[in-house]
Amino acid sequence: MVFEPLRDGDPREIAGFRLSRRLGQGAMGVVYLGYRSPRPVAIKVVKPALADEPYFRQRFSQELEAIRRVGGFHTAALVDADPDAEQPWIATEYIHAPSLESLLHQHGPVS
Repeated sequence: MVFEPLRDGDPREIAGFRLSRRLGQGAMGVVYLGYRSPRPVAIKVVKPALADEPYFRQRFSQELEAIRRVGGFHTAALVDADPDAEQPWIATEYIHAPSLESLLHQHGPVS
């Protein structure tokens, strides 16, 4: 797994979590590697342009509720979240593993 360094416009801290690297990004936001204790977390932060859209905030809140409902052995545990923040965010435990994309390239699709 390749971590990217933080960029100039990236936050250095979210709600007491010290951000150290970028794990990835998508259309809705950026995921960072962060620490508030010795245990690492993955923090998904919504892009500022989307944070102002009520529809997107509703979808983000639904995603958070799904994480709470599904939590269990096969998913990363929810650590903390603030869907009402200026830039909403969700922190889950960080699991050091290859990306799904990498696994699909190595082993192909699974049934």
